Formats: sequence, C-alpha cells, structure tokens
Amino acid sequence: MAPEVVALAEALLDTMRAHAGCVGLAANQVGADARLFVLDVGGHAKTRSYSGVVVLANPVLVEATRWEKGREGCLSVPDLTGDVKRARRVIVRGVIPGSGELRVVEADGYEAVALQHELDHVDGRLFLDRVAGAHALHQRQTYL
Repeated sequence: MAPEVVALAEALLDTMRAHAGCVGLAANQVGADARLFVLDVGGHAKTRSYSGVVVLANPVLVEATRWEKGREGCLSVPDLTGDVKRARRVIVRGVIPGSGELRVVEADGYEAVALQHELDHVDGRLFLDRVAGAHALHQRQTYL
C-alpha cells in the first residue's frame, strides 16, 4: 500500500486521539478520498471486546448479528446524538496499510457498533442516515 496511505492512517490516529471521547475516524471525515478508518475503543466504559487499535483500508462488513437500538454521536455532527439500530456482533475485514496484510476483526457490543459507524463513514453515510426520524435525534448532553 502506498506510503501516503500509511501517512494518512497515522494522521487519522493523531487526530482521533486529539479529540477527547473520540474512538474512531474515517479518512473522508478529514477530506481525504480513501476507504480508510482508524478505531480504538480501549478504555471506553462501554467496551466489552477490544481488538486493539484497528486501522483498515478497504474495509468490508463480513457478518452482523444481534441487532439492537442504541445512542450514537459523531465528531461530524457535534451537537446531536441519535438512536440507531446496529448489530452487537460483527466480523469486519480489511487491509492493514503499510503491510498489505488482511486483518479480520471480530467484535461485540460497543466495539461492534463503532466499527459499523466507521464503515458507514467510508461508504459516505452518517448516523443521521440510519435514524428512524426526527423523534430519534437528541441534543448532545454536555457534562461539566
């Protein structure tokens, strides 16, 4: 994989880590035209499974089961959260930038939801595209 994709992945990780509470970021969220995302749910209170830092190019959802509705937010929509139905068990595969190796990630719970959220981004979608309507949108809570 091209060196510029590896550099983009590193920049995405740095940007994600610079925003408190952010657990994932896709290339198109920063204006880059690449099917690439980074994810790290380690340390988040809702984390049940943890696959470590996930950096995937050309990711694909292989399997999704155990669907439930839950609240999501996003850096791209800073003032709103929404109720979104997502699988709570997924298998995702993609290429690791720099090595060209295929990585398969199996995840449960929060990590599974976060993976699907980032997959949506690389496909040009926001969580807003998945809410059932205006009744499923909420003002983001601010905690002091």
